Amino acid sequence: MRDPVPLRFELTTPRKGLPMSLFVCVCVSSSFPGHQPGEPLDNFFFAPKPAALLLRLAASFFLKQLGIHPSWQFVDVYGMDAELLSMVPRPVCAILLLFPVTEKYETFRTEEEKRIRAQGQEVRPSVYFMKQTISNACGTIGLIHAIANNRDKINFEADSSLKKFLDDSVPMTPEERAKYLETYEAIRVTHESSAHEGQTEAPSIDEKVDLHFIALVNVGGILYELDGRKPFPINHGQSSNDTFLEDAVEVCKKFMERDPDELRFNAIALAAA
Repeated sequence: MRDPVPLRFELTTPRKGLPMSLFVCVCVSSSFPGHQPGEPLDNFFFAPKPAALLLRLAASFFLKQLGIHPSWQFVDVYGMDAELLSMVPRPVCAILLLFPVTEKYETFRTEEEKRIRAQGQEVRPSVYFMKQTISNACGTIGLIHAIANNRDKINFEADSSLKKFLDDSVPMTPEERAKYLETYEAIRVTHESSAHEGQTEAPSIDEKVDLHFIALVNVGGILYELDGRKPFPINHGQSSNDTFLEDAVEVCKKFMERDPDELRFNAIALAAA
């Protein structure tokens, strides 16, 4: 295999006065050699690794500031084969997937919504789901989805601003939760503190960003994909605490299979420390 070529990556700082932007924006100028047509996906590494490291550090800092006890932490997912997955601490309660929003993906998303509206799906009432109304805030929404659907496992500090947000918003609709986040100052301040760890400005709220986050969680034995751009959670079938990581990776593979020429995929896992 060729040596990896250099790449450029950065954390970003939101412009003063703008709503929360994506809490970490990865700007890739080049990447590791990628998946080739016909190559088994099990042999493909998530790339680029430095960007994944920054993603994990930003997410971990964000949760620490929001009052999440360090008994659960974000860790890297280096690849999708059994050997690499064995490096991930267990149990895992959530996966955050960063992926490119391409024309192929947008076509699939439209068709998926039509199919589910026609055929229906099971979404349990206990699933915490919120819409994304703040442009370029999918990283923050993904983190909230990951924590909110594991409240029975996560230990919160006594003054946790995220716990208060979740306690307040549990009775709300997905749309009401989104509106509440728009005005929830504690999370905004925490977001800006974590973003200031970087050195450059974030994109404008009107600027098109072609990278997006989703959260994958296990709620009541069902694997759900939670994406604030979509109208509802996506049911990906049965799962369990023991098999969740492997089940979630199978969903990640489907994203990659839809765009086999793309390299801009990264995943981190919320795992027991």
